[in-house]
Amino acid sequence: MEFRMSSPQDKPDKTQRMRPRRSQLTVLSPSDIERINDAALHLLEQVGFSDVTPSGAEAMTRAGALVGADGRIRFPRRMVLASIDKAARGFTLFGQDSSHDLPLGTARVHYGTAGAAVQFVEAETGLYREARLQDLYDAARLAESLPHIHFFQRPMVARDIADPLAMDINTLYACLSGTTKHVGTSFAVREHVAPALDMVHMVAGGEAKFRARPFVSNSNAFVISPMQFAEQACGVLEACVAGGLPILLLATGQAGSTAPQSLAGAVAQTVAEVLAGLVYVNALKPGHPAIFGAWPFASDPRSGKMASGSAEQSLLAAACAEMAGFYDLPCGSGAGMTEARLPDIQSGYEKGMTEVMAGFAGLDLVYEAAGMHASLIGFCHESLILDNDLIGQCLRCLEGIEVTGETLSLDEIAAVCVDGPRHYLASDPVARDQRYRPALADRSGSQQRESSGWPSIVERATVEKNRLLTTFFPRHIPKTMDERIRARFGDLIQLPRAAMGL
Repeated sequence: MEFRMSSPQDKPDKTQRMRPRRSQLTVLSPSDIERINDAALHLLEQVGFSDVTPSGAEAMTRAGALVGADGRIRFPRRMVLASIDKAARGFTLFGQDSSHDLPLGTARVHYGTAGAAVQFVEAETGLYREARLQDLYDAARLAESLPHIHFFQRPMVARDIADPLAMDINTLYACLSGTTKHVGTSFAVREHVAPALDMVHMVAGGEAKFRARPFVSNSNAFVISPMQFAEQACGVLEACVAGGLPILLLATGQAGSTAPQSLAGAVAQTVAEVLAGLVYVNALKPGHPAIFGAWPFASDPRSGKMASGSAEQSLLAAACAEMAGFYDLPCGSGAGMTEARLPDIQSGYEKGMTEVMAGFAGLDLVYEAAGMHASLIGFCHESLILDNDLIGQCLRCLEGIEVTGETLSLDEIAAVCVDGPRHYLASDPVARDQRYRPALADRSGSQQRESSGWPSIVERATVEKNRLLTTFFPRHIPKTMDERIRARFGDLIQLPRAAMGL
């Protein structure tokens, strides 16, 4: 396996629905892609899935799947290809504010949050504690103010709420109240979807308006790796498809644990699992918006624990992006998932490596790209702010270099060298202004650092966090609507109005 720049001859035959590559690097050759595709189709046809629910079996057998005497449901190759053919492409994940709409299937890469961290990282003390609903709401409003965080999928579990329904409703409420960007969330059981839909319909101004611009999607772990349907998540999937929510089809096997140790095998199994979800969704509603969420995790060879900040994790995400490109499907996977417990040099290099590579690989959506620590156990507000800076750098890398007659600057070079001062310090201020300027990275000289006390980048992020959390309270949901929502859900809503600056 080698890195190389993609070229037109690298593309599989157009009959395979391969789009012009969005990726600017490849980790799989065309023959690698064909072999993984064939392996995934083989697994679906010959191995199949266990624990299919009666409703899922009914929908998928109607589309051509077969339930064997062993109880496993299998998918003939031709029906999988038919599902791929009818799958939704080129759709948009909407924000409450249209300026945050995310068109998928283009050259654009979108970075955002995700995860289910159960602990909150206090950067100032270095301590971990249980995550709270207030932490989630604060993360949402920080994300609203950070330009390179493009969407907000719930990154924390509110551990101060014990009741599952109250947790799901408050999670959605905190996210919708904190940001106008697209929100991703999950639900414990299908019965929680209906009241959640009531809330989003209220915010949207009615069911029809929400269905026209669904600004919430469902992150759905419908599969328990290896190749077993998750009963409760499948019920949620069916309810969310009926309710018009886009679905992130999430398969998260871990190489060496719940997926093969070899990276190729882990990718093949994960692709098969996501394709089964795609069959499921399109059996329920052909063309329903679904995201190819192939998300295998790497393992540390010494301990067997997750190694989500590793080079192998970068390779897995890139390979899955290429497979989604082969099927011409919108895709999302994880990057920025450091093992570091705190924002430090390990956090920086693991996040930077995985996130820039995910972008160059052509993912539509890069999840868990901001704020996460300790293999998705902890979430840190300072890191959310720092990672916004980092993602800005990644996005600048993805823009590449524009080469034109003007940007080659031949006349300028001649003027400076022959007639001018032999430097470019006073030339082309417009070009300098177009370069990315990180908000927190220290690019000052040593004398300026000494005079300013030399605060660390984490200390600067803490200052910015405190400024935002004491001054910025989103008001996109009017007070009257917030009162209606609280009246509708009563004691279920546990985020105090005072905590929202109301």
